[in-house]
Amino acid sequence: MLVVMEKTATRKQIERVVAVVERNGFTARPIPGGDRVSIGVLNNEGPVDAALFIGLPGVKDAVPITKPYKLVSRETKADDTLIQVGETTIGNGHLTIIAGPCAIESQDQALTIAKHVKKAGAHLFRGGAFKPRTSPYSFQGLGEEGLKILSMVRDQTGLPVVTEVMDERTFDLVEHYADIVQIGTRNMQNFSLLKRAGESYRPIMLKRGMAATIEEWLMAAEYIMARGNHQVVLCERGVRTFVHHSRNTLDLSAIPVVKKESHLPIVVDPSHAAGRRDQVLPLSRAAAAAKAHGLMVEVHHQPDQALSDGAQSLYPEQFEILCRQVMAIFKVCSGEEPF
Repeated sequence: MLVVMEKTATRKQIERVVAVVERNGFTARPIPGGDRVSIGVLNNEGPVDAALFIGLPGVKDAVPITKPYKLVSRETKADDTLIQVGETTIGNGHLTIIAGPCAIESQDQALTIAKHVKKAGAHLFRGGAFKPRTSPYSFQGLGEEGLKILSMVRDQTGLPVVTEVMDERTFDLVEHYADIVQIGTRNMQNFSLLKRAGESYRPIMLKRGMAATIEEWLMAAEYIMARGNHQVVLCERGVRTFVHHSRNTLDLSAIPVVKKESHLPIVVDPSHAAGRRDQVLPLSRAAAAAKAHGLMVEVHHQPDQALSDGAQSLYPEQFEILCRQVMAIFKVCSGEEPF
């Protein structure tokens, strides 16, 4: 259930509703909106009687929520959620471009790529300090040294940084250095990690699991929001199918479905979907045409020497082309003049 407060509701009236929710054995989760506060009623096993709240001072309405993902659903929040990271806004009306190498390899490598992508039009810098690899013998990342390099990149370029957290043990460390904490595809249903992310003060980028349905993905986001962190960005990165012409299959249909079902922003990772450099540009153009809220693209100035995912990393010159093309497409699809 969602208890919708009047625009003029006072803090005392909101606190009284929260007290009524908790007195009945439920969990109250206040949700700030554009011009009013709503209160989500969670952990109820069956329907909640609206009469508990109708008539309380400051209450406008009590609305039943039919979706299993309550806080994530547009039934709970009709307006799009906007995530502010530095001077960059992720969400409706914006196409946020996140770019960088798959893994941080050295200070020189990271700073060289960061300068390239910033000049081309990137808004945020991505790079892995902890790397989940299929093989235990593959490069696993630089760990805290990689996080320090990311911090240096932010200081020297002004680009906020996105990096992946692998487990609860290192969450505090990643949270300290990162501007956005990424939960990767393999951890999408690591519920302990999701709960810890829900207690974070950082925005969370939640990648879709490689075999996850959209409902499972949104329920994973619900784990984060149920713990109090409403700063969640969803990332479609391709799902595993029977094809061999690409690493994964980019599910472009997820973009309009998620935008209809949820108020959370959705970005697309064409690099991990493709696994091949020549497919990244067309998939990026398609994602922009589908009106994704952003792209996360892998870029490397020496991809043939990359320690991770060089085959899917764009050269800086290719990334410049990508930025020009996707921004023009996004503006056309948003009803703006491209030039």
